[in-house]
Amino acid sequence: MSGLPASPARWTVRGLDLDGITDKAGFMDRCASALELPEWFGRNWDALADALSDPGQLPETDPDGALVLVVSGWQEFKERGPGQWEIACEVFAQASAAKVLLALG
Repeated sequence: MSGLPASPARWTVRGLDLDGITDKAGFMDRCASALELPEWFGRNWDALADALSDPGQLPETDPDGALVLVVSGWQEFKERGPGQWEIACEVFAQASAAKVLLALG
């Protein structure tokens, strides 16, 4: 966590509720909504990785702060599409190097 700002006051917390999501399209739609991504968001893994690589560009996120992404309801998505969940976890892991904290609820 050495790359994170010293003060949690600069952290932005966003919830990503995956309850009822069973496929990649639903996952991407939910990410776009939770992260307030622009309409032109590509809804693919590379586009999500790009969006998370610089969380300061997300709306209402401190450019010098960190993004805390709390993911809930992910179990059904993992069960229905274990390969897609694995890719999502890889994207989240890459993002954690870019000042994104992930909490699986």
